[in-house]
Amino acid sequence: MSVASRHVMATGVVIGALAFTLIALLIPVQKFGGSNASAATAPAADDDGAGTLSTAFGPLTPQDRDFVRKVRLAGLWELPAGRQAMQRSSRPAIRTAGMHLVEGHTELDRRVLEVGQALGMELPSQPSAQQQGWLDQMDKAQGPQYEQLFIQLLRRAHGKVFQLVAQIRAQTRNSQVRALATDANNTVLDHISVLEASGLVDFDGLTDTPPGTPSGPATAPASSPVSRPTK
Repeated sequence: MSVASRHVMATGVVIGALAFTLIALLIPVQKFGGSNASAATAPAADDDGAGTLSTAFGPLTPQDRDFVRKVRLAGLWELPAGRQAMQRSSRPAIRTAGMHLVEGHTELDRRVLEVGQALGMELPSQPSAQQQGWLDQMDKAQGPQYEQLFIQLLRRAHGKVFQLVAQIRAQTRNSQVRALATDANNTVLDHISVLEASGLVDFDGLTDTPPGTPSGPATAPASSPVSRPTK
């Protein structure tokens, strides 16, 4: 074999090795979705179309504004839900959970109104149609069914917002939003803990099915709490 032929073959081997290395590097990115993997699992945000705004406290993104509005909306239905639980339930654990909801969201609502004013945001004054529907369901429920429905609706809602709080706290560059996310994190974790302490959380029901239609344990008698495998 001539020197030229051996040189061509060696060059081909090198090129082939480089190509194989490049493919190996690309496979993990494609397998796990690259940068889109986190976006696929992150809570969806409502984009108001205003883009990122400059403020004295740092950039204010659509995700930041969506978070602030959702904190306000949470208080608009969880405050009355907590008051109702304190009045209607005969279980000390349910009344305690209701008290924590009232106290936590009273303070968090005060904070979100301050943040909204500082950022020049218009905030909701009424619960969403979905949230009002949850309140209506609790109004109609009685006895053990009411208690299970209260716990399941509130625990599922807090689990969802807990993911959003963590995302915003990690990503926001706005100091007002970051401080609100810190406060919300503490409040939501406290509420998750007291809701779970009731012993009525159906963990199998904490899925993406509509929270207004909890699974069978929603009608379980008060003497048969759902076990808690593990805010």
